[in-house]
Amino acid sequence: MDAARRPHRRPRTTAALTALAVSATIGGAALALPATAAEQGTVEAGRVADSAAGPIDYTVYLPPGYDDAEQEYPTLYLLHGRGDTQAAWQQVTGDLDELIGSGDIQPMVVVMPDAPWNDRGSWYTDSLYTGDATGAGAGTAVETAFTRDLVAHVDATYRTVEDREARAVGGYSMGGAGALRFTLAHQDTFSAGIVLSPAVYVPQPPADSSARDHGGYGVGTAPFDADRYTELSYPTALAALDPALPVHLFVAVGDDEWANPDPAEATHDIDFESARLYNQARRVPGVTAELRVLDGGHDWDVWRPAFREGVVDVSARLRTTPAAPWDAELLGSAGDDRAGGIAALPDGGTAVALNLAGAWDGYEPAGGLDTVVVRRDADGAEVWRHAVATAADDRAYGVVPGADGGVLVAGYTKGDLDGAHAGTTRDDGFVAAVTAAGERAWTLQTGDPGAADRFYAVAPDGAGGAYVAGYTSGAVGDAPSAGDKDALVGRVSAAGELLWLRQVGGPGEDKALAVAASPDGAVYVGGVSGGGMPGAEHLGANDGWVARYDADGEQEWLRAVATGENDQVSGLVVRSDGSVVAVGHTRGALGEGGALGDNDVVVRAVDPAGEVLWTTQVGTSTDDRGVTGVLGADDAVLVVGTTYGAMGSAVGGVDVVTVPVAADGTPGEPTQTGSRERDGADEWDDANLFAAPAPAADGREGAALLTGLTYGAPAGTANAGAADVFVARVPWDAVVPGPSGPGEPPLTVTAEARCLAGSAYVAVRATSTADAPVDVELATPYGTRVVAGVAPGASAYQAFPVRAPEVPAGEATATAEGRTAVVPYDALACG
Repeated sequence: MDAARRPHRRPRTTAALTALAVSATIGGAALALPATAAEQGTVEAGRVADSAAGPIDYTVYLPPGYDDAEQEYPTLYLLHGRGDTQAAWQQVTGDLDELIGSGDIQPMVVVMPDAPWNDRGSWYTDSLYTGDATGAGAGTAVETAFTRDLVAHVDATYRTVEDREARAVGGYSMGGAGALRFTLAHQDTFSAGIVLSPAVYVPQPPADSSARDHGGYGVGTAPFDADRYTELSYPTALAALDPALPVHLFVAVGDDEWANPDPAEATHDIDFESARLYNQARRVPGVTAELRVLDGGHDWDVWRPAFREGVVDVSARLRTTPAAPWDAELLGSAGDDRAGGIAALPDGGTAVALNLAGAWDGYEPAGGLDTVVVRRDADGAEVWRHAVATAADDRAYGVVPGADGGVLVAGYTKGDLDGAHAGTTRDDGFVAAVTAAGERAWTLQTGDPGAADRFYAVAPDGAGGAYVAGYTSGAVGDAPSAGDKDALVGRVSAAGELLWLRQVGGPGEDKALAVAASPDGAVYVGGVSGGGMPGAEHLGANDGWVARYDADGEQEWLRAVATGENDQVSGLVVRSDGSVVAVGHTRGALGEGGALGDNDVVVRAVDPAGEVLWTTQVGTSTDDRGVTGVLGADDAVLVVGTTYGAMGSAVGGVDVVTVPVAADGTPGEPTQTGSRERDGADEWDDANLFAAPAPAADGREGAALLTGLTYGAPAGTANAGAADVFVARVPWDAVVPGPSGPGEPPLTVTAEARCLAGSAYVAVRATSTADAPVDVELATPYGTRVVAGVAPGASAYQAFPVRAPEVPAGEATATAEGRTAVVPYDALACG
């Protein structure tokens, strides 16, 4: 086996040994062209002749195109459960073929080793168990054998990238415990783990657990040793984890896992233990985690669909070439900080609002969470900083230019911010004005004394005052409470007077999350509704919505932005003609192309009369959400959001993504930035991301200012602890490519003659560049295939067998929307 595979290895260069980023992106860039007519990978048997545990037998999956390609691949190791063999994982090879072919995952080498030691109950540890008196069942160094010897053998035998960021490990049950152990304790080897129904227990396994029986955690003649178990447990590994080598965990479990009949052991049921693992791991610096609970028990009805989702999640994080460094500034305390907004000021300076959970750069906190506004000049030098803080929590949700060179900041406080709310214990909305000299001009604090009230958005009104939006769980507006929470929209004058405040909602939980002023004096507000808004049909669990109010606070109209699934409007951008662009996310189909994955970014333009002009929906098969936007030249909008996938080039964790959208709704090329950790959204996927046009003094038309939370750090900096705040300037081109020109189909097409088992075939791939699904016809002299509904960024592929040892030069065609591309291919002999 070793000799047969070794010719496929190419000599390594220094660059290859240190390469780190994604070799193929999802949702736009082409993947490696598969090598077989059915786009199937190759499954082979292999053996490590010698290791710390003796010979290791394994099965390897080589992706489609491996034999004909030159590229190096990421690697995934899959560990089987107790009593099983390497054959258990072989059933997912068809899933790998499908996911690679669809572009949901990048091509990868997948290794499925056998673990026969300790009577197939090794738990993938370096066992210190010597066995019984006859020597039967003695343990061995399985952990070392796999993480050192097997990995070295695979890297020497196959074209893999020899770097931690290109390796992941997965497993189920006992294999899930092994995958967790390998990921956390061997950060220099693995960067991610797919942990399915893991048989892990805290602080010790229950009395009937097989972890006690086979010697994996044994010492000497005792098959189980409590101290040894603690030493190898994941809490110990988490405590020793190096945050400089971040890892990602995808944890999945069934909701019908076996229930221990002893009530005292209920906390050791695997569904409970999986939730405990997730909640402990995600609080550790250097660890990101996802948790899925599926319908089913401790079997492949759970593990197979969980693996499919998990490998998509992990694939987006595996890197085989270097990622571009993140150019951003990092601010924050050792606590869990949040961004509070950013604004460009008329003199070319900026204002940044920070929500600090601790001391920062000479600032000493007043209470729990403090809002601090930092004013900078056009050169970026700090002019002043001003705290909007009490002994309780105070949090900003936006900062905008105010009167006479000052700024306005809005959010909520749980304390006495204006000196007139002593003893308050519930959240109140606030707006505070800070002068150009950094002094407090006035503070407006308002709310129902017995209920929670918050302002979640603020926009300048053009007269030195501001529009605000948020929610109340009581009654503070001009209407009684309609349900759980009601949305609020109001106007505050330049002198701090509350001019009007409107309360609107249905029977569910309703929030206003965005507000923007129109050039004609009206104001737009948008958000989310849990039970439907008045005058709009309730369609899903959560509905997005947009409303327009006149300058006096009278509602002109309200429109749902909703499907039968979850939808939300998070940001609003008003254009020069008074129309508004709503930015948010949907789990349904609002755009013509339909749903693309979990959540998709949705962008909808609505005219001043409330009529929909266009809707654009973009995303990957994972979770993508639009958060806010910035207006550019020619009424183009830079949409800002978050993604778990690869709308551009994935960085890791959750990334910040920007998408330019033309005035007619045509989307441009996404750009993805961030750290290897979670950026732009917290652990509950609540966005913490703000954007503003860059100051005119910056001299770059089409630049945007971004700020948000990060659990990581830009290049050359270190996270101060938990979440910090980043500030970045992002250039963007407001000129967005439109649809393909006359005669040119919205496709990128490749064609190539190739060989397989001595026979020739012609492989054709057409990747859609359209903004909606298209039907694609692929044709060669050897056949025709029609692929229906190819989504934007996805590919239609077909390999046409020539049924001969050679193929003459020829042409392939790809047709979409009545337009055809012709692509030549060279002659090839497969003798």
